[in-house]
Amino acid sequence: MPNELRTEVEQVKQQEEVKRALAQTSTVKPDETPKAETKDKLLLGTHVIILIALAVVRIVLQFSFFGFASRFIPLLQKLNLSVMAIVLLLAVAKIVDVYLIGRLDSPVARYNLRRVAKLALVLVLAFVVVSILFQNWYTAVVSLGLISLILGFALQTPITSFIGWIYLLARTPYRVGDRIKIGDATGDVIDVSYLDTTLWEFGGDFLSTDHPSGRVIKFPNSKVLSSTVYNYTWPLFPYIWNEVKFNVAYESDLEFVAATMQRVAEEEVGERMMKQVRVYREILAQTPVDQLEVRERPAVLFRVNPNTWLDAIVRYLVDPKEAGRVKTRLIKKLLAELNTMPDKVMFPKGNAR
Repeated sequence: MPNELRTEVEQVKQQEEVKRALAQTSTVKPDETPKAETKDKLLLGTHVIILIALAVVRIVLQFSFFGFASRFIPLLQKLNLSVMAIVLLLAVAKIVDVYLIGRLDSPVARYNLRRVAKLALVLVLAFVVVSILFQNWYTAVVSLGLISLILGFALQTPITSFIGWIYLLARTPYRVGDRIKIGDATGDVIDVSYLDTTLWEFGGDFLSTDHPSGRVIKFPNSKVLSSTVYNYTWPLFPYIWNEVKFNVAYESDLEFVAATMQRVAEEEVGERMMKQVRVYREILAQTPVDQLEVRERPAVLFRVNPNTWLDAIVRYLVDPKEAGRVKTRLIKKLLAELNTMPDKVMFPKGNAR
């Protein structure tokens, strides 16, 4: 690999979204796992020591050493159990923060999930403390189960959408700015909230091209858990293949047609675009994708058409958000060039073509 190309490949690989995509798809998984910092280890160790001390206190309270204050023993036991529950939940929350949320590469995803985790922790702590102080633990567990069951049925769609949002943060099937297709909806992602995703629609019911339709599409995040997501702007290869097809007669000069279409397409796509494709092809070499099939230069193919003509097809790579404009310019230029040699390029004639 030339030094210049290697340098550009390394620069692209430093982008956060590319790092994240490589970590998800690379055949060689990184050995790095989330590691607790010294202060985290010290904090977890403190939680363990406190739990042991509270357990000892609870055992001592069960004996008759404090007969003079026997009427206060039940309250002290409840307080002791409440503090143990609080310390245990705080320790679990710290473990989740370090070893689960800490695995995420995106600072935004980590920030959002930590906010959600803190909110959930506060709610669980409040419920547990109130339950232990004013009811027995069995009633508290049963009450929590019943409340969870009722809320699960009543808020099934919002809860599933919220889980879908967490999935979006963790796996990143799409981000704001990506062009995607999910179900019947196609467009650019302009917002991802806790419950739904918003698309700026392209194409749609009234257009045959990928021009914006002017409509906004909203769908619940739960849809990503049950539908296939097509992402046209994958960080490791943000291009798509497109093609232009013409019908030509069998008597046409196919060598001339192929050379002309190849030259015009290369001029339109541009050397800069082909250079970028070479860069991303090297990055694809670190994934299971067969990068040998990714060619930076346009290709011309011929296929037999059922209507007694040949299909002359030029296939090229293009930025998905520029596909429509590039295709329009390419059609105009190809027709202009091919029509200069009507004896070599024979198009269908008449109204039946």
